[in-house]
Amino acid sequence: MFTWYVGLLAVSGIAMIFMANVGNGQSDLARALNAVFGIGFLGYAGYLAFVFDGGSYLIFFQAFILPVLLAINFVKSTNWAALTTRPTPTQQAWRAYQREQQRG
Repeated sequence: MFTWYVGLLAVSGIAMIFMANVGNGQSDLARALNAVFGIGFLGYAGYLAFVFDGGSYLIFFQAFILPVLLAINFVKSTNWAALTTRPTPTQQAWRAYQREQQRG
């Protein structure tokens, strides 16, 4: 159970740091929260994995609600229109050329 917890903390931290770096329409506050909590999660996972030498520890699975909420905010604030851009004139010409070759 301990290994799973550390792994989930690390994955959540990496995901939050990724979301902070990508941006895509997020506010500066949302990006800062992603970065701060991502570093915190990843740091705590590193502490548990490499420094913690046994004894008692508490597992807070409620902490994983935060990455889910930040991921939902990331998806909602993403500028999907910018991600689905129109092809450039060169790309359009190449596609037209490919269609002509397939017909012939």
